[in-house]
Amino acid sequence: MMLFSNLDFLKNLNVFHHFKEERIMDRIGLICRYLKENPHASQRDLAAKTGLSLGTVNTLMKECMNRRLIAQEKSFAGTYELTGPGDDMLDRYRVDGALILAAGFGSRFVPLTFETPKGLLDVFGERMIERQIRQLREVSVTDITIAVGYLKEKFEYLTDRYGAKLIYNPEYSTKNTLTTIYRCREALEGRNIYVLSSDNWLRNNMFHTYECGAWYSAAYMEGETSEWALSFNKKGRITDVHVGGRDTWVMYGPAYFSREFSAALLPLIEQYYQTPGTEQFYWEDVLREHINELEININRQPADQVYEFENLEELRAFDPKYQNRSDNTALQLVSQVFQTPESEVRELRCLKSGMTNKSFLFTLRGRTYICRIPGPGTELLINRKQEAAVYDAIRPLNLSEHVIYSNGRTGYKISEYYEGSRNADAKNWDDMAICMDLARRLHTSGVMVSHRFDIRERIDFYEKLCQAHGGTRFEDYETTRMQMDELMDNLDRLKRPDALSHIDVVVDNVLILADGTSRLIDWEYAGMCDPLIDVAMCAIYSYYNEEDADHLIRLYFQREPTREERLVVYSYIALGGFLWSLWAVYKSSIGEEFGEYTMIMYRYGKNYYRKIKKLGFLPS
Repeated sequence: MMLFSNLDFLKNLNVFHHFKEERIMDRIGLICRYLKENPHASQRDLAAKTGLSLGTVNTLMKECMNRRLIAQEKSFAGTYELTGPGDDMLDRYRVDGALILAAGFGSRFVPLTFETPKGLLDVFGERMIERQIRQLREVSVTDITIAVGYLKEKFEYLTDRYGAKLIYNPEYSTKNTLTTIYRCREALEGRNIYVLSSDNWLRNNMFHTYECGAWYSAAYMEGETSEWALSFNKKGRITDVHVGGRDTWVMYGPAYFSREFSAALLPLIEQYYQTPGTEQFYWEDVLREHINELEININRQPADQVYEFENLEELRAFDPKYQNRSDNTALQLVSQVFQTPESEVRELRCLKSGMTNKSFLFTLRGRTYICRIPGPGTELLINRKQEAAVYDAIRPLNLSEHVIYSNGRTGYKISEYYEGSRNADAKNWDDMAICMDLARRLHTSGVMVSHRFDIRERIDFYEKLCQAHGGTRFEDYETTRMQMDELMDNLDRLKRPDALSHIDVVVDNVLILADGTSRLIDWEYAGMCDPLIDVAMCAIYSYYNEEDADHLIRLYFQREPTREERLVVYSYIALGGFLWSLWAVYKSSIGEEFGEYTMIMYRYGKNYYRKIKKLGFLPS
């Protein structure tokens, strides 16, 4: 049992009375707010507006009169009005601004969100974020901050239109809303602030010029739900937050942070942000784990007030426009290719975005397909006519995916999705034997195309792109580039034969089907080249060390390679790493980051050059 001194007891008693006074003042403020918004309101009107019992309203009205905050109106019997001190008291509850969270991707709304952030989607002709901004401005809340990340430039116009301030969260793609609140903490400190999601649609304006105490919007869910369920006491204070429940009130929609609430929450946000393992935390996780310390009330809303659309199907059901006219390039294409209304394209799901393209799954007439959308800058990196020529050439080999539609100009592609298939696993040597078998079958097929994959030309090309967008960034780039030239000159002297090569035989491009067969997909870089480049590219994408790379080489040859064969693969490991590091630097310059991939690739170039040099494979 913990013992307290008399001084501790008095301190705790004072804190208790302070919190009690704060709660009383919040309720008094609520009465004053509704009287200001609804002149001549009766006590019964106030009870209906505030959700408090008539007895509680009567008690609060007496307290307000005792404090000379309200007075009875003479011209309207049984009604009240604010006094000057009442107006002054309300100033402490004036809402200072709003923070709108708009950094996320919105994966359940692909392909719409490949082009447009979810909060900028129209609902009945009005963008969701603009509807909320308009509602805020109707109650004189004009200081608006928007936390942005994905497609951040799309929100820039809101600064001119509404005077909104933008705060960029650079971690938006790898972390959750805990990080967004951390990044925006200065906008919250010492202020009364609404915290909204850009992708909410609010039927009626639920905002006020004054708010009395922190709250979280809630909706009642009948039956089973996986939403965050709330328990609360008779006075409306939230006492527990837990995931899932049945026939319960759940967190749904906006929240309001009073300055007192933020003063208690933000130190916890900073502490959690610094703690490993919280990368995927929502800010509500902090609230849930400290609900006894963080005083916040439930703000119960009618069933049709707040809408959080979970996917495109829900948006289609709400706004008929999206059934057959989404104004989205990819959905329009699918509709045209299959000669079907957009409403028939269902179960849209985002695939993991590739390093070059974005893709989504969809179901149509009981079958599932993949639509590929070229990524930013791809038109400079990929020759789509050459890609189409490769697909035509390899069709008899039955090596690739079944392509339904391919556009050699735009790069859009629709192909069959293989249910029950999986990607190869770089840690599974049986899978890697399948990868090498696919490569070997291609190399020995005798199929040829009219274009080459020239690694020297590609390195020169990516180098020029980087130089046009801020440089190559590596301090020792000139030295490393000369080393790569040595490797390429040496390979030229060997005059090795070409074969049709995939160039990107990596585990993500190898599908192992449910029946045990396999497919090699995504032939964007394919062309005539030294076939050993495919072994090297597979090794570096798998982040293999030397021992694993040697094992992969043996799997390809199905024997012990000659010294030259091994060192040629080593040369392509170095050159491939160098090539893709330049590719990644360029992609970064146009807004796509790949984390440590850039450094790992560059390191392959340097390490394997040294290895080759040490083994005496280069002319002295």
